[in-house]
Amino acid sequence: MEYFAHETAVIDTDCRIGNGTKIWHFSHIMSGCVIGDHCNLGQNIVVSPNVVLGNNVKVQNNVSIYTGVICENDVFLGPSMVFTNVINPRSAINRRNRYLKTIVKKGASIGANATIICGNTIGEYAFIGAGAVVTKEVLPYALVVGNPSRQIGWVSEFGHTLHFNEEGIAVCKESNVVYELKNNSVQKKANTK
Repeated sequence: MEYFAHETAVIDTDCRIGNGTKIWHFSHIMSGCVIGDHCNLGQNIVVSPNVVLGNNVKVQNNVSIYTGVICENDVFLGPSMVFTNVINPRSAINRRNRYLKTIVKKGASIGANATIICGNTIGEYAFIGAGAVVTKEVLPYALVVGNPSRQIGWVSEFGHTLHFNEEGIAVCKESNVVYELKNNSVQKKANTK
């Protein structure tokens, strides 16, 4: 496989790294990781054992992705955001066999300095605002902010806030794709042309 790793990066054995992926300064990719095609891992990144990153995942500087985390395709992880993998960590108690799974679904973005408490799923194309502390599941297309995080709206696949009319219809201002809000769930409308 053809990927780029800066000379200061450390890549353990038994990793799978996809074509076109770039791994930058002082990053450590630990054993058993699977990193997809065309990912970009900034400087000072740690990818712990057995983490899975899909294709086209962008990881900004100073992020640690701990065992138990799965990021699907097209995920964006902002600078210095944080994952956890144990609910009740204690220095004197080994809980390595109790890591909780965290899934970040396709196209989701997590802002700078956000914290994702383990055991939760971030839905497709959800947008986690900078500094948010996520303590529960996040719906697809949801926009969440704050500590603890709360949903304040919905976003399109292009990351723009959706403004729904009385019929529950909104149009992305960049892509012109139509979305429908029904029963607290957002779906893309089928193209009627």
